[in-house]
Amino acid sequence: MSVAILKYNAGNVQSVLFAMKRLGVEAFVTNNHDELRAASHVIIPGVGEAGSAMSYFREHGLDLLIPYLTQPVLGICLGLQVLCAHSEEADTPCLGVFPNAIRLFRNVPGGSLKVPQIGWNTVTMDENRGGPLFKGIDDPSYMYYVHSYYAESGEFGVASTTYGVTFDAALQRDNFFAVQFHPEKSADAGEKLLSNFLAL
Repeated sequence: MSVAILKYNAGNVQSVLFAMKRLGVEAFVTNNHDELRAASHVIIPGVGEAGSAMSYFREHGLDLLIPYLTQPVLGICLGLQVLCAHSEEADTPCLGVFPNAIRLFRNVPGGSLKVPQIGWNTVTMDENRGGPLFKGIDDPSYMYYVHSYYAESGEFGVASTTYGVTFDAALQRDNFFAVQFHPEKSADAGEKLLSNFLAL
């Protein structure tokens, strides 16, 4: 197994590396196209800003690579958002793997939400039981979130969360998977989800 963690303008890479190590996997961090294509699995982690992330992707040609990867790919938090079509954050066109729009919580009608959402929230699976990432995970489960933006519900949602508005907490399309929460910080349920991804 060869797990590549994408290097780009985002934080939280170290916690994903540690999560992989807990699962007995020595992952590596790279933005090298050949290494990314050759990896058995690719993880796009992230805490950061969509505009600067997409600028980095374009500067390094990653915007032309990532959507065409054929192995299992997992986007986490910002990683989910950049895999979507467009973000309200800095009015940013993203990679378009998923057609979802990314919205700011403060724009929720009538909302007086505390932004960002920080802490534990439930994840409820869709009628397909959340797909392969959620195999063996209770429905609903609690996962850990840190985010100011969310993915509007769409056709590729496999699990949802409600925080002022119900939104897609997890997405799946072909070999692409994405979660808004941080599985690497979500105790046993998050570790099980990462283990399920590595088993794909």
